[in-house]
Amino acid sequence: MTKLSLGSHPFLLGFEQLERLVERTAKSGNDGYPPFNIEQSGDRSYRITLAVAGFRESDLSITVEDRQLVVRGRIADEDEPRVFLHRGIAARQFQRSFVLAEGVDVAGATMENGLLHIDLERAQPDTVVQTIQIQTA
Repeated sequence: MTKLSLGSHPFLLGFEQLERLVERTAKSGNDGYPPFNIEQSGDRSYRITLAVAGFRESDLSITVEDRQLVVRGRIADEDEPRVFLHRGIAARQFQRSFVLAEGVDVAGATMENGLLHIDLERAQPDTVVQTIQIQTA
């Protein structure tokens, strides 16, 4: 029996990237840190919220690389060493990735009460009907 990959199915023309997208998503870190929520905030808008307690805005970076939203956090070393009697707040560096669909763009990001909010918007779809003329051979 021959294994037919998703991108090579004859009815899925132009979807070769879909298989690579699924593989890339599966390889992204799933260690659970930092915890996050994804919510739909409107008909065409979404919000990703990451719990980043202990991080300052300057410790975080948000980039979009090849339709992949990447959030990185790294707390800079402090000048004065601190002695913890108990350390229950995780402050380790992290990288969290989210694959964005075509037409979804980052609208902005805000920090509030230890939560990083990233707002996404889906562009208005073009509802154009295209008529194809048949040429005579």
